[in-house]
Amino acid sequence: MTDHDTTDPARAAARRDFTANLAWGAAILAVALGGRAARHLGYMDPETLTRLVIGANGLMIAWMGNRLPKAFVPGACARRVRRVGGWAMALSGVVYAGMFAFAPLSLAYPVGAGAVLAGIAVTIAYCVWQRARARAA
Repeated sequence: MTDHDTTDPARAAARRDFTANLAWGAAILAVALGGRAARHLGYMDPETLTRLVIGANGLMIAWMGNRLPKAFVPGACARRVRRVGGWAMALSGVVYAGMFAFAPLSLAYPVGAGAVLAGIAVTIAYCVWQRARARAA
């Protein structure tokens, strides 16, 4: 197989994931740059720009969290970890984006960041618990 052979399913999936992640990054940059131009021209205030860019980051977290459990992994334990981690990150991303869309910024920053940290903590705690359970078995 050559480096450019796309018949390998794992390679094709990795390429799709990379392309999708690159598209998210480009979209967030486009929102930020377009928002900055709109702000410079007087069409947008600084708070709206902050809400747009940070809200887009939250939607990206939710999207990636939604995709996480769908990735193929061997072993039931690994699938359970991905499922819990995916749900935790998807929900925390939705809360993060929602806070920046609707809550005052003074509340959105700590609650949004807390939601993402809680999603990460749930994922790590579940991994540790699954590992301890596997060692005990």
